[in-house]
Amino acid sequence: MVDPQPATILLVIPQNRFCDQQLSELTSVFAKVKTIILSKSGNEAVGEMKTKVLPDGILVDWDKRLLPGQKYDAVVVVGGKGAKNSLWNDPILPQILTDHFRAGKVVGALGLSVVSLARAGLLARQGVSAPDNELCIRELEEAGAFVVDEPLTFSDRVVTAGADARVFGEKILELLGFN
Repeated sequence: MVDPQPATILLVIPQNRFCDQQLSELTSVFAKVKTIILSKSGNEAVGEMKTKVLPDGILVDWDKRLLPGQKYDAVVVVGGKGAKNSLWNDPILPQILTDHFRAGKVVGALGLSVVSLARAGLLARQGVSAPDNELCIRELEEAGAFVVDEPLTFSDRVVTAGADARVFGEKILELLGFN
């Protein structure tokens, strides 16, 4: 039996103060694939511009959204001012990111959520795109990453972007084999 969905992408959002524009642009770009949105609590999340989103579930149950033993084709972490408080220190997110990376899947993060890739140990000795935020840049440099003045970087299935969600989403789809 053929799977009717060509790919499934996990979108992880900050519980509150996610970047509305990033989430909106990503869901638009990812319209041809299945997306599952998870947050730390699974409760309604409110964006920086007051957009309300009810996630599909709670981050700790990330592996209950697919058949047992399956992985998402990509894991994408959405940015926003709430990333520092709800995602940077999350104990589960680094495990999800490294698990998928080791399984050959695409992982990526936008804006302030790029730090979550650093904390998962996936950015050491790599050039990364990040927002112009002193605390974020310090975190990335402490993790051994080199912040570059580019809107998007990608290396070995790891994608980072400072803010441009459309270009970022298109790169994720390209790496998944969509044109």
